Amino acid sequence: MQQGIVIHAPHDLRVQELQTAELQPHQLKVKVKAGGICGSDLHYYHNGGFGTVRIKEPMVLGHEVSGVIAETGSAIGDIKPGTRISISPSNPCGLCKYCQEGKHNHCLDMRFYGSAMRMPHVQGAFRQEIIIERAQAHVVADHVTDGEAAMAEPLSVALHAVRRAGPLFGKRVLVTGCGPIGALTVIAARRAGALQIVVTDVAKMPLESALTVGADQAINVATDADALKAFTQDKGTFDVLFEASGNEQALRGALDTLRPGAVIVQVGLGGDINFPANLLVGKELEWRGAFRFHEEFALAVELMNKKLVDVKPLISATYPFEKSVEAFEIAGDRSKMMKVQLSFG
Repeated sequence: MQQGIVIHAPHDLRVQELQTAELQPHQLKVKVKAGGICGSDLHYYHNGGFGTVRIKEPMVLGHEVSGVIAETGSAIGDIKPGTRISISPSNPCGLCKYCQEGKHNHCLDMRFYGSAMRMPHVQGAFRQEIIIERAQAHVVADHVTDGEAAMAEPLSVALHAVRRAGPLFGKRVLVTGCGPIGALTVIAARRAGALQIVVTDVAKMPLESALTVGADQAINVATDADALKAFTQDKGTFDVLFEASGNEQALRGALDTLRPGAVIVQVGLGGDINFPANLLVGKELEWRGAFRFHEEFALAVELMNKKLVDVKPLISATYPFEKSVEAFEIAGDRSKMMKVQLSFG
């Protein structure tokens, strides 16, 4: 038996005993080391879900995790026990039409850790040990800490968003919402060659974090509501908007700063948004969604392995998993925390 973090209902989060599945020939048994609390985890904790997705049975939370291989299946010969890895929470079927088209993030039979989108729910990775498929294991370099390795998943989301935007070399970029995904999008956009990156938020700490990881200018729209007007001259300044807040006001407030032909990548989720169609037509804007990731996970790990990105400034605090309730309570405080992680030993 082992211990894991299980959500039963809103604000009913328990550390309880779990069974470990039997190791199959093509699988790996992993001792989980670190796990990051994501926005979706917080939605389950505070609200019991998001949108139409609701908890219908107890579910282990967590999908941003790293660990060390404890045991390999009998058919595995290319990786050894003791190897430190980042674990992709994405486990597409590989057989459906979207997987066959290379759109694995749209898999019709996706099993994504800690998700109540299907029934029975897909149990998550906030546990002391987990059985994974070989394809989910990505080896991390010695200099990459367990906490950094657990950041590969949100970094993958940012990398996918940047890919959805198209070429960024020499482009001027606006990022609205500077939580962990917004800040990681700053990192990804800079690596992709963005010339100028401006960020907006309504809280001081996220803006400071975005500056630390490479933003050129940070604007607090709560205290300086007119600051974006400087970017509206001559039909706008920015070539690309990454909307990472999921807030309708943030999106609409940014539209006048966009140049004709600009691309909007919607990364944040916030329910239905009213979009001014006349502006979309008049400026020939392109509004694109960005959903999860696939091949970007391996890229995220390689970027960290090669020291081409630094995600450490975004890790605000680490709690032992036994104090998960305390960690979840503080993780939603955007005045104090960016990414809160749990340690599993």
